[in-house]
Amino acid sequence: MNFSTNKQKVFFKTFGCRTNVFDTQVMMSNLKDFEVTQDEKEADIVVINSCTVTNSADSTARGYINSLNKFDKPPRVVFTGCGVWTKGEGLFKEEKIDSLFGHSEKEKINDLLKNEERFFDAGDLEHIDDTIVEEFIGKSRAFIKIQEGCDFRCSYCIIPYVRGDARSYKEDKILEQIEKLASNGFGEFILTGTNVGSYGKKQHTSLAKLLKKMSQIKGVRRIRMGSIEPIQIDDEFKEIINEPFMAKHLHIALQHTSKEMLKIMNRRNKVLSDLELFEFLRDNGYALGTDFIVGHPGETDKLWKEAVENLHKFPLTHVHAFTYSKRDGTPSATMKDIVRGDIAKERYNELVSIIDDKNYQFRKNNKTTLEVLIESEKNGKYVGLDQHFNQIEVNSTADLVGDWIFIDDYEARQDKNVAEFK
Repeated sequence: MNFSTNKQKVFFKTFGCRTNVFDTQVMMSNLKDFEVTQDEKEADIVVINSCTVTNSADSTARGYINSLNKFDKPPRVVFTGCGVWTKGEGLFKEEKIDSLFGHSEKEKINDLLKNEERFFDAGDLEHIDDTIVEEFIGKSRAFIKIQEGCDFRCSYCIIPYVRGDARSYKEDKILEQIEKLASNGFGEFILTGTNVGSYGKKQHTSLAKLLKKMSQIKGVRRIRMGSIEPIQIDDEFKEIINEPFMAKHLHIALQHTSKEMLKIMNRRNKVLSDLELFEFLRDNGYALGTDFIVGHPGETDKLWKEAVENLHKFPLTHVHAFTYSKRDGTPSATMKDIVRGDIAKERYNELVSIIDDKNYQFRKNNKTTLEVLIESEKNGKYVGLDQHFNQIEVNSTADLVGDWIFIDDYEARQDKNVAEFK
């Protein structure tokens, strides 16, 4: 990116998932005639990379748009991301935003922003980017987008309708990007996408094959993945789980642990086979996270009780917990047997409490050396993530930001690990 004092300044506001984080980096990489700013109040243009996974995500974006109008010098507002296909047209017609473009157009951002007239360019749901991202501003780990879209049709999810069907990035582009980032000093890579485990479909390859090739690139030290489905962890994938480049943490989407609720949600996974998989990975030293929705329509007291009983059996250490939020345009939005908000909140708190305790027990019982990438420093305390995706706070007189350190002796506190490093 080129920087100059006489260029218009662009601020990127990113909502939602890691995939959006990567998409923002793609846009930054394609800006040639503008300057990126980290201060929204000095921006001439604000680009909003929106999330639309729930109705409340749409409301959050709308609230942010309204807040920009309160600035002394309101910026030009350009809207992109998943919300383009759900709320974009309405925002454009109401003149809440100045312009709009879809995912498929983001590599054209430089030319789009040079057009000072209002424009509406939603694009299509079949595009795959060609951009090679060579840096991640303000990051110590690099996100690598390997696929786009999803072929699953879970009843509560709008994402396949706003990102399209599953399609994979070309392997040579992914590997070229990793080579560039590794040569720029990145050692940890996080694979992201709408449905990461579907990588390689229709291309006669697989996620496991890609991981093996990534590991052979000089400088690649650790690889993590975004959320994958239980059925996507096949025998080929299991063969590489103990390779040294694999982070000892996997995030596997369960969404629920009641057989009946999985059916209502139109999920493909099964509780008993999920449990068997999780126990296998636990026995191989893995910390395990999941996504879990509470309060989905149809979740009776009986089904919740069943889910909790099963949940206690799962060797989980992390959870992305959600109380169900209606998403217009999905099958779940028209379902009966709505769960009251206060009950959903109680179930959410119960779920989080169970997993927090499991995480604490995991950290207390861990006997392996922690391999930590230090990401930041504040008031002399350094913070990083270990191979199990657990946060550790390190006291040290040395400057550790960006360093890899090994820790054998640490204190497992309720919310994190703490250690000294000399």
